[in-house]
Amino acid sequence: MSKIADAAERVVRPIVEANGMELVEVEFKKLYGTPTLTIYIDKPGGVSLDDCELIHRAIDAPIDELDPTEGMPYNLNVSSPGLDRPLKSPGDYRRKLGEKVEVSLYAPLDGKKKYIAVLSGATDEEITLQDGDKTIKIQLKQIAAAKPYIEF
Repeated sequence: MSKIADAAERVVRPIVEANGMELVEVEFKKLYGTPTLTIYIDKPGGVSLDDCELIHRAIDAPIDELDPTEGMPYNLNVSSPGLDRPLKSPGDYRRKLGEKVEVSLYAPLDGKKKYIAVLSGATDEEITLQDGDKTIKIQLKQIAAAKPYIEF
């Protein structure tokens, strides 16, 4: 995480949590050529546009006071994580327990580098997938990419 995102996270986290939501991620990067600070929030049942507006209004003044970019102009966005957002942290995996996920590995495990299965467990070090009657334990450090599996 960047220094700007780290500083913003320290200010934003208590505000988001005080409003009954979870801070999923703070990201600072150029979006369409413009520096953008994006605050990703979630809550059980999902986040509405009203939730995003509420948090945006609540963090606007504290973020301005923090001035994380030291005067450089930037856009501030508040968003839900989205349906297809990659799973990055142990918290991301815990939020998807009981759901089907797609996991790609750096190296084969039991002869496979890609698994599509139900996420049945998650700790800070590993996840557990249930593929029919087969249980697969995968260390987080073995995972190259993971995301929710979306069936059409």
